[in-house]
Amino acid sequence: MVTEEQLDGFRQSGQTVRVIRDEMEVNDVLGIVVAWDESIVVIRKPSRRVLKLSRTYSYMPASEDRIPPSID
Repeated sequence: MVTEEQLDGFRQSGQTVRVIRDEMEVNDVLGIVVAWDESIVVIRKPSRRVLKLSRTYSYMPASEDRIPPSID
């Protein structure tokens, strides 16, 4: 799960993040962190649509190479 410090860093920098939801890269969400609570992160996509996503997904800077999620 993504930490409070990581989310705050993403929000303050305005950096685009990649949210990895599953093994398929086409299902990734790119956007900026707007807000969060203990279970949800609000992401604003470039189209200005807002999504509420689970904090259990993998969050990483979009500028870095994609790392597939680990299989439990």
